[in-house]
Amino acid sequence: MFSAASVETMLRVPRNKSDCCCRNVMTRVVLAEPAMAANFLAPVKTDKQIYENSMLEDDPNANSAVTHEEKIKPRWGPHHKGAQELANLYSKGKRIQECICVGVCMTLMVINLFFILVHLRFESLSSIVVAALCGIVTADFSSGLVHWAADTWGSVELPVIGKNFLRPFREHHIDPTSITRHDFIETNGDNFMVPVPVLVWMAWHFLTHSELEVQQRFSWTCYVFLLALFVAMTNQIHKWSHTYFGLPSWVVFLQEYHVILPRRHHRIHHVAPHETYFCITTGWLNWPLEKLRFWQALEWLIERTTGHKPRADDFKWAQKRS
Repeated sequence: MFSAASVETMLRVPRNKSDCCCRNVMTRVVLAEPAMAANFLAPVKTDKQIYENSMLEDDPNANSAVTHEEKIKPRWGPHHKGAQELANLYSKGKRIQECICVGVCMTLMVINLFFILVHLRFESLSSIVVAALCGIVTADFSSGLVHWAADTWGSVELPVIGKNFLRPFREHHIDPTSITRHDFIETNGDNFMVPVPVLVWMAWHFLTHSELEVQQRFSWTCYVFLLALFVAMTNQIHKWSHTYFGLPSWVVFLQEYHVILPRRHHRIHHVAPHETYFCITTGWLNWPLEKLRFWQALEWLIERTTGHKPRADDFKWAQKRS
């Protein structure tokens, strides 16, 4: 920042043409600096944008404030035609897959947690804490990357992944509260599937390696375990960020202190056209990634390379209002 004295010196009456040019340049720098700082620190979405371009999930009487047109052709919610079509695509086969994934993942989690507690040594606690924290941050970034990819690209019509994995993302944008009506299996089935191969490898590592070999890689093992745990729990945390009534007090505490994704924080993502704040585990990385324009840069690169428009399928489903 420039001091008052330096600003005064720069703005004195110039003695020659060169001095005049220098003064003009420095004046623009001084005046631009506060504007740049204000823009950098400005909120990603204003309260007005949130109110006008997202569903008011925290107000049970919000429907009384909608226009007549929105009652006939709802912009969001369970009465939206597109949301109803997408909800009906949830199949029995999908349910079976989710049940299997939840059962297998939870079993492997318990087995690996047991081995970790058996091999835990308090003299290495500091490195374990750092590794665990890195695992949580990695999970947050991973949630953002997967969320961004599924929100932005692909189509429900794609074979296998369309109805099974992209469908919930499309439904969620036009009926954000649908996730609060899903049970534990439907909410977490896909996320519990992701860490299964890693958890199998961890269990095999504990069972086939000596104590010395386990201790040599123990910090790395803790990193992978916390990464797997938070990846598995991401959609449950996401569900809590849409739940405004009846949450346990300990969940509200974690949200208020931003240990996990807060409700107010996640509202920013649900402002149409849903182009920012994709990280949904803790949300710690959302602000820096937005200021770096990380997602926008990826979208620009992919669009220039492939010609595909970001969020085209998402927009198509949003238009099916009646």
